[in-house]
Amino acid sequence: MTYKETTEYLFTRIPMFERQGASGYKEGLANTLALDEHFGHPHRNYRTIHVGGTNGKGSCAHTLAAILQQCGLKTGLYTSPHLVDFRERIRIDGQPISEDYVVDFVERERSFFEPLYPSFFEVTTAMALRYFSDMKVDVAVIEVGLGGRLDCTNIITPTLSVITNISFDHTQFLGDTLEKIAGEKAGIIKSGIPVVIGETTEETRPVFSRKAEEAGAPIIFAEDHPEVTAATPSEDGGMVYETAHWGRINGELGGMYQACNTNTILHAVSQLTNTSVLGKYHDKPETLSEILRKAFAGVTEITGLMGRWQKIQERPTVVCDAGHNTGGWKYISRQLENMPCKQLHIVFGMVDDKDISSVMDMMPSKAKYYFTKADSKRALHENTVKQLAASHGLTGDSYPDVSTAYRAALEIAGEDDVIFVGGSCYVIADFLKSCI
Repeated sequence: MTYKETTEYLFTRIPMFERQGASGYKEGLANTLALDEHFGHPHRNYRTIHVGGTNGKGSCAHTLAAILQQCGLKTGLYTSPHLVDFRERIRIDGQPISEDYVVDFVERERSFFEPLYPSFFEVTTAMALRYFSDMKVDVAVIEVGLGGRLDCTNIITPTLSVITNISFDHTQFLGDTLEKIAGEKAGIIKSGIPVVIGETTEETRPVFSRKAEEAGAPIIFAEDHPEVTAATPSEDGGMVYETAHWGRINGELGGMYQACNTNTILHAVSQLTNTSVLGKYHDKPETLSEILRKAFAGVTEITGLMGRWQKIQERPTVVCDAGHNTGGWKYISRQLENMPCKQLHIVFGMVDDKDISSVMDMMPSKAKYYFTKADSKRALHENTVKQLAASHGLTGDSYPDVSTAYRAALEIAGEDDVIFVGGSCYVIADFLKSCI
């Protein structure tokens, strides 16, 4: 098979949650354990860092990987979903897995995994863990796919676990209360393994404390001891952080929510200096501070991250962000309201398992909207989104695809306007593939 044929096989022949929704989700670890045994438990051949939570997983995982790379460690990075190319999910030192490896893996192993009827994510996770072993990485940052307790990444025994925060998302699988969702996310807490918790609520904090106590896992609540003492937007679209112990850090990633992510990351780094991963920097804070500055300032080039308050152009300013639930829009809405512009244009679509009503409650009422749908079976029809928006006082026109919606916004927008594209990872994916 060619690479294109192989990825089409992965996308269409095996269940894929990101395209199919619930029918593409498989609960339980039976297939994962069978695949892991078949490949000889490859994740035991290198150290790992496990990153879970509702929002901020991707930014935290990529930034941690950038830091480890700048420390001279051969670093694997496994994240999801991809935006443009499947190979974005599996990287080493920022370089995507090769097309040849993907093709060879599927052709060589499909006779084993097909009888298991695995999900897309189960096969992809097995591929990533084996690839990192074959390429002899020093450490790999592994992002949880969905949940934690039953997520197929949860077979690893990491050096450090990180849980960014909890908000309502994937409630049909994880539960309809914050406590239930936190219980699933807390499933990545392992016996004796330290865990950094980024943000909590009165409902989630006891869940994490109880799970950590049961597991005998040291727990660090990042919000209790803020490393980020001030955060302000920079002229180039990023953020400038004043920190308690690391000096001033210029963060390339924009978005007000990045201050919380940065606080979580800095606590994770501090914990890693007590382990074999970054132990050599334990007594060298000045050296590590310089590494942190380089990593935060260049994370997109170092790791290939896209879609996090990503500025596409100026005059008009075009920004896209993959925030897709209430936790993400709590920050996005505030930032959009504060952006200086003559007119705000929002290209917007969502998928059918999100709390779209709560998101719309937070969206700017003075913006001009371009309602659309991504190329996904899970995407809400653009007219449905438009009707829901009208009940929240949001007005605009509907368009059959992201490209058409964006082109319409671009044609109308003046040089002093802002165009924001978002609402779903799949909207961002279509935007980056067809419009950039």
